[in-house]
Amino acid sequence: MAAPALRDPNFDRTVVLILEHGDDGAIGVVLNRPLDLDVDDALPGWQNLAASPPRLFQGGPVGEGTAIVLGVARLDDVDGSFDQLFGRLGSIDVAAVLDAGAQPPGIERLRVFSGYAGWGAGQLEDELSADGWFVLDADIEDAVSADPGDLWSSVLLRQGGAMGRLANYPPHPWVN
Repeated sequence: MAAPALRDPNFDRTVVLILEHGDDGAIGVVLNRPLDLDVDDALPGWQNLAASPPRLFQGGPVGEGTAIVLGVARLDDVDGSFDQLFGRLGSIDVAAVLDAGAQPPGIERLRVFSGYAGWGAGQLEDELSADGWFVLDADIEDAVSADPGDLWSSVLLRQGGAMGRLANYPPHPWVN
């Protein structure tokens, strides 16, 4: 999650779910940037599975137009198109589902992201060392939050203590 010290406009006040992290870098999706496009615009017929708000989300500044779909599933009903990340949250292989000509089985809610956040080898670690990010435990509900505009503050508030007080950190403290 972006710390107030991070001044990159691509990530200002973002909550990012890291999907992969290794020696070659990291990939994640920004959870709190809805776009003005309905899920049905990208994946016709999937609108009924979309978490509220049923919008496409800007997953990050890399690969815009690349679709990444996360879903909350009934694990006993999913098929090979669902790749579990943690708990009941996983990624959905859109191509496999579309080839089958149906909606993904076992999915209760999903969120569609256009693009992703990516870091090269050591880049994210450098940003962490510069206090640009907070590393927090993921919560399934964050990935499908009905109130993405308030997600940054609500995740901080949930942490309690000094970190919880940052939930009210002004966007431009020099204006106060």
